[in-house]
Amino acid sequence: MTTDAAAGKPAPLHVEELWKSQAEALRLSLLAGQGGFRRQIRAADINRPGLTLAGFFEYYRSERIQVFGMGESAFSSTLSNAQRMEIFDRLLSNGELPCLILTHGREPVPEMVEQCDRYQVPLFQSQWETARFIGELTAYLEERLAPCTSVHGTLVNVYGMGVLILGSSGIGKSECALELLKRSHMLVADDRVEIRHKPGGILVGSGHQLVQHHMEVRGLGIIDVWKIFGVGAVLKRSLIELVVYLEMWDQKKEYDRMGLEEKSTTLLGVAVPEIRVPVHPGRNLGSLIEVAALNQRLKQQGVHSARELNERLIQRMSGHTGRA
Repeated sequence: MTTDAAAGKPAPLHVEELWKSQAEALRLSLLAGQGGFRRQIRAADINRPGLTLAGFFEYYRSERIQVFGMGESAFSSTLSNAQRMEIFDRLLSNGELPCLILTHGREPVPEMVEQCDRYQVPLFQSQWETARFIGELTAYLEERLAPCTSVHGTLVNVYGMGVLILGSSGIGKSECALELLKRSHMLVADDRVEIRHKPGGILVGSGHQLVQHHMEVRGLGIIDVWKIFGVGAVLKRSLIELVVYLEMWDQKKEYDRMGLEEKSTTLLGVAVPEIRVPVHPGRNLGSLIEVAALNQRLKQQGVHSARELNERLIQRMSGHTGRA
């Protein structure tokens, strides 16, 4: 196990950011409660009130965004004015609720608007049907609220596999990525790689928005990969499935020659396979990383070449010993 890039908290997400960034994509309209735009969204999970509207608050998750589908909207309309005032008072008064959203373009009952304005809880309306809306909103929230960190390295996509190249400053990470670009592989990020931990133990890396698709190469300066190599040479983001750590060749150090020992590094609590490649004049690092990516793909499919060879050697040696 090597160094650990610890989980970092994403920047706070306020309702105002959701409104400004997703209003068009989610077809949102603001109906009430604009004064609550600084309310914070802390959970990626969505809640549908359901039985809460009937007065059952035991499992009410008030920290989540509340989505009113056709059922909730229809049930609300069957309640008396007094019942609606009481239910929405209890629903909105605890101070944790980020916002309410009506789907299918449904109009709110007057008491909902009144109480949202009273407690300054933003109330939105979406034209989308409920299932699609929840799916899209959840995907956005999982991306935005995912644990994140950044590392000094280079992320490339080699044969469809995301390879994170790490190593000390000046070791040749960018030069290695440049060699891979010449071999028709793709650059995701150079120098600073932003990593997010998605559900299911998935790590996704991307570049900082300001310097995305740019590289710093000693002796050349800053280059624009997109303009030099074309649109097919860059990716906005990629899974991180392999870490290649470059280190200076040390004649006194014994390097793994068989590949039987499995090593990994931990990023945001996720163990990622790692190989250490000694840098030495005359070694073609681009070719080595290509082969490493292909070999890792074989391992993912259950084929471990080094172990298979080792087992054959052991069987052969055992056979000779038995005949002796």
